Amino acid sequence: MIIQNRDIVIVGLQPWYTKIGSNCKNIALEFAKHNRILYVNSALDRRTVMMSSKDPDIAEHIQISKGNGENLRKVQDNFWNLYPKRILESISFLPFTGAFKLGNRLNNKRFAADIQEAVDQLGFKDILLFNDNDIYRGYYLKEMLKPAKYIYYSRDNLVAMDFWKKHGSKLEPKHIAKADVCVANSLYLTEMLLQYNKNSHYVGQGCDLRLFDPAKALDKPAELVGLKGPVIGYVGALTAMRIDPAILMYISRERPDWNVILVGPEDEVFQQSALHQQPNVHFLGRKDMSALPSFLQHFDVCLNPQLVNPITIGNYPLKIDEYLAMGKPSVATATKTMELFKDYVHLAGSVEEYVPLIEKALQENDPALTAARIAFARSHTWENSVGDIYKAINA
Repeated sequence: MIIQNRDIVIVGLQPWYTKIGSNCKNIALEFAKHNRILYVNSALDRRTVMMSSKDPDIAEHIQISKGNGENLRKVQDNFWNLYPKRILESISFLPFTGAFKLGNRLNNKRFAADIQEAVDQLGFKDILLFNDNDIYRGYYLKEMLKPAKYIYYSRDNLVAMDFWKKHGSKLEPKHIAKADVCVANSLYLTEMLLQYNKNSHYVGQGCDLRLFDPAKALDKPAELVGLKGPVIGYVGALTAMRIDPAILMYISRERPDWNVILVGPEDEVFQQSALHQQPNVHFLGRKDMSALPSFLQHFDVCLNPQLVNPITIGNYPLKIDEYLAMGKPSVATATKTMELFKDYVHLAGSVEEYVPLIEKALQENDPALTAARIAFARSHTWENSVGDIYKAINA
């Protein structure tokens, strides 16, 4: 059942002014179709003020914290964006979680004070408080803001990352336990939530697939013109923390007649990789989002050679929905989350399984299967995902 005519406060890891899209921003916009929304930017801490003041968005936030400019801004009907004015202490360096908790309570008190002032100014009542995976800055907000319901949203296994590992591994389970409702965008993360809070729910993932229209005939990108043999492609950031170079090397060596096309920015590991010496591996660099559908349309098979580790194991692979939305046969590393895609994507349990699965995918030319892929991807809308969040809150 849809939730409407409620006042919803959203805190999280990404400010509204962040240029890239995010789950939290899309969820907020979907909430705003039927409710009043206060989207709270991340509060600045002293280290950010010192180290990132040349970033124009941070610089603007710093000026607002000094009283130069409005800190509560209307984005659209029913939607306001808050720039917290109070500066938080930088406490992640503290060696003991007990000391960290004391400092974090002080930070939460400052953060909550800014939020409460905005809530009072807007006349919000009986609020729903939605926390997008912010373990620390949201830790005491349930107690301090006293919402009607407190919802904790998990979309990344943050405690596997160095910044969160030291204190987050101890605090996140307690944070999850005290939430009224917990929701996650992957099956793996849902199972993690259920260890600490029985009122935890899988709510799927929304995707904006408007760019990815397989009915449009798109020109072949210049980089693909003249290539002989099958074109096996990957689109996305090439970072060794998430993508396995060994899989790509294995494919290129086992099938030198295949073209391995990699579209996206490289981290240092990939820049120095021996893949650059493989004649059939083509690094095309970062491309504008609007150019990606034309690459996908002219790939014969799409890849997601994911490296499985504590950081990636719970990830929802948005690129798979983009591949399927274009109707493309795809091969990806098998994970708990990828079980959702098993009827539409070939799942490799090892490096050696990639080549035979790609060969199988190259033989697929079934219009019904293509249509099924497209329909499956199109079912992953933000409306559906937020509908499941509503169901979890109502439950």
